[in-house]
Amino acid sequence: MRKIVIHGLAIKKEWEKYVTLIKDRITKEGVSVSYTSLFKRRNPHLAEGIPLEEIPDDYEAVFSLGGDGTFLESLLIVGESEVPILGINMGRLGFLASISKEYIKESLSLLFEGKYQIEKRSLISIDSNLNLFDGKCYALNECAILRKDTSSMIMIKCHINDEYLNTYWADGLMVSTPTGSTGYSLSCGGPLMMPDAKDFVITPVSPHNLNVRPLIISDESVLKFQIATRERKYLISLDSRSEAIENDIEIIVRKAHFYGKLIRIEGVHFPDTMRNKLGWGLDKRN
Repeated sequence: MRKIVIHGLAIKKEWEKYVTLIKDRITKEGVSVSYTSLFKRRNPHLAEGIPLEEIPDDYEAVFSLGGDGTFLESLLIVGESEVPILGINMGRLGFLASISKEYIKESLSLLFEGKYQIEKRSLISIDSNLNLFDGKCYALNECAILRKDTSSMIMIKCHINDEYLNTYWADGLMVSTPTGSTGYSLSCGGPLMMPDAKDFVITPVSPHNLNVRPLIISDESVLKFQIATRERKYLISLDSRSEAIENDIEIIVRKAHFYGKLIRIEGVHFPDTMRNKLGWGLDKRN
């Protein structure tokens, strides 16, 4: 590796020693280190040099310091350059930021020894006749359609590959990637999926019809949504971002033409993360 970018949230005083450890280890390897503009504004005393507004594709890695939300923010900055991201967890629960701060030293040693893999994660994208999300209309976890400013349900008419599927009466509906199956979809009763699955899952949010269940579909499917509410607007969200749009706007959802790339350090596996984060196996018989 020759060039690495550091991005992250505002670093607490007790976390600064971990940032120093990361910077020292990178420079020891003779690797050039830069910082995103957001990281520099949040931590002017920790980030030297000229900040980057965007990350060019000649960088080998982005170190994301924070939780899963910071990882998703890093992905937005990376954009279509597909620069791989290493998530270093400064918080508590994290599926994407899988390296805990206590194991930074060991993880960086493995990284610079080449003992890691690059995982390609499917992204979901939306199309409409509006300029939404400043043109960054993609998400790693899910796209969700949700009611706004009312307790009334919304009606969501769904077509899959130009064939009518169903009309959902619910608080909302989401289309989740395999990566997002451990997030909002899981809390709404959706299934867990392995990260390399070639599928999406349609998960209703508090549906009025009890016989409506999550549905797994091919990630090559193209979905069309038409929404009706008692209010003039509804919410559409991509991961942690949301915008309010008018009822008469049609939304097309499909797989993005590029991927999010995660750096997976040797010895860190998704089944281990699920067991640890979801408390699997907490049984005397195990």
